[in-house]
Amino acid sequence: MPGSTDSSTKAMGALTIGGLVAVTAYTVALGSNGWLWFGWVVLGLITLGLVAGRSA
Repeated sequence: MPGSTDSSTKAMGALTIGGLVAVTAYTVALGSNGWLWFGWVVLGLITLGLVAGRSA
């Protein structure tokens, strides 16, 4: 189902952007937390993997 792959990739992208906003807001309000940034980087890499897999 190509449509479901496309929608799941878009949802993952939205989750990644939302995560960036949340981690940035947390950092501004309470200070930096390395584990949150690490988790966001991992989420971003997974999202990039999905995008790369969709194009292949």
